[in-house]
Amino acid sequence: MKYLDEYRDADLARQYARQIARITTRPWNIMEVCGGQTHAIVKFGLDELLPKDITLVHGPGCPVCVTPLELIDKALAIASRPEVIFCSFGDMLRVPGSTTDLLSVKARGGDVRIVYSPLDALKLAEQNPAREVVFFGVGFETTAPATAMAVFQAAKRGVKNFSMLVSHVLVPPAMVAVLSSPKCRIQAFLAAGHVCAVMGCEEYFPIAAKYHVPIVVTGFEPLDILQGVWMCVQQLESGRAEVENPYSRAVRREGNPTAQQLIREVFRVIPRKWRGIGEIAQSGLGLSDRYAGFDAERKFGVAGYHADEPSECLSGLVLQGQIKPHECPAFGTRCTPEHPLGAPMVSSEGACAAYYRYRREAAFT
Repeated sequence: MKYLDEYRDADLARQYARQIARITTRPWNIMEVCGGQTHAIVKFGLDELLPKDITLVHGPGCPVCVTPLELIDKALAIASRPEVIFCSFGDMLRVPGSTTDLLSVKARGGDVRIVYSPLDALKLAEQNPAREVVFFGVGFETTAPATAMAVFQAAKRGVKNFSMLVSHVLVPPAMVAVLSSPKCRIQAFLAAGHVCAVMGCEEYFPIAAKYHVPIVVTGFEPLDILQGVWMCVQQLESGRAEVENPYSRAVRREGNPTAQQLIREVFRVIPRKWRGIGEIAQSGLGLSDRYAGFDAERKFGVAGYHADEPSECLSGLVLQGQIKPHECPAFGTRCTPEHPLGAPMVSSEGACAAYYRYRREAAFT
């Protein structure tokens, strides 16, 4: 396939690996922030292709995975109401709450629907004026503009039976939280290309300068990722800590100003709790006061929910890059895609799901 196969060329991948090996003189730990990159790394065996001194660490780059347990419980409470049509991306249906998941609510008769866009949920609200339609807004900056557009259009059209359960999170504060941890061993980052396509690269410059870490904006195909690693190692070996953007076919330094303006119009930056990690300051998006009438937490009175994470699930350590998925004692035994303890085992971007799908046998030997 044109413009895809070119980025999966095995010979070029091996050449990149040899170049990385030639310039590597000491161990380096590089974190990829995006769960899509994690899946590509594990699926194509890129970490195994690299020299042993290069360790790729999987970070908190799966928005489904970091959605806190209490927010899942809020979704379950809202979706169980008979007057509600609850709309979500498909990944969220299998994410376990305290007692059940959205798929089970649907099986018991709840009107839970998978949609491909928040605007699909808005259309449902217009088609069903006697019902309350709620969209579960989950994602990083990548999906926030679409969520914002649905709220903006609902206000413009005067749709009163539409609301949002918002769980949007921001990448740069999560990177700062990782770097600020006393257990941090990360020396460079592969920044998520799709986030940067929206937000640009400006936010990363102060992070690179303050923590002296290279940050390379990276795509999602094997050659993209290997190029990102190569550029990180070049910087690390020379003592540099800069932001570089080799993913220029999709990312401009300024990002998408129109999308950014829409995000600023509809949302405000708030503290956000991350599943398995805890609260990170200024790391989330919530509806601004102007659009507070579309806040499902307020509309359905679930704002005060609190839930403790199950102690057996070590997803927080996985998401912070402190352990690999197969190092969790429950991996593949007590925790499987059919019976998950945490979101990283069921999300299409979850590190645990990637290891279970592509490396299950190796993990048990």
